Amino acid sequence: MLLVAGCSGSDSDSSGDASASAPSGSAKSSAPTVAPAKYKKLPNPCEAFSKDTIKKMLPKVKDASGNRGNSTDNTAHGTCSWTSSDENGVDGTQFRWLDIGLQRYDSDAGVGSGEQRATDYYSKQVSDAKESKGAKKLSAVKTGGTGDEATAITYDVKKEGNDFKNTTLVARASNIVVTINYNGAGLAGADAPKGADLLKQAQAAAKEAVASATKANGS
Repeated sequence: MLLVAGCSGSDSDSSGDASASAPSGSAKSSAPTVAPAKYKKLPNPCEAFSKDTIKKMLPKVKDASGNRGNSTDNTAHGTCSWTSSDENGVDGTQFRWLDIGLQRYDSDAGVGSGEQRATDYYSKQVSDAKESKGAKKLSAVKTGGTGDEATAITYDVKKEGNDFKNTTLVARASNIVVTINYNGAGLAGADAPKGADLLKQAQAAAKEAVASATKANGS
């Protein structure tokens, strides 16, 4: 009886060791992991465009250095805006508005990789632009050569009796999303700008902004 009890106790100890080690290995293998975010910084949003680009898009810009928005974390979010009012007497006034928003995401095991989070935000920005209130003649076109993906949304909208041409361009470079809003109008009898011209300038500006974002990270 003693021998049997001794053997039984030995078997029980061996089996207990095996079961104790199994959960540990299982826990390690099931721990969630995500790829690290590619980009760690954002550029100053007011410096995302060259001086020549600002001059071309806003001929009579009020402040070429831009109006930087407040941010609680400049490595994750940044905005800047510019306005231009080119007055030509009896020929009216050409108005332009430009703003940029930069959003960067880190990887987090609880919510996903920085790139996936940025992809989700990119899709939301495009969707929101397509649902702009009062938008007419809305069109969305893909823009190549601008980060990993980019979409330009153009539309017309009437504000305070004036016809505005709008372009919203959303671009993603890995875990960074760039959103540009560029619009213009002819005021006081001036002709409305051509939407195709605004689109072309916004597309060029978006490529520049994406390059600025990658350069800030040494890429």
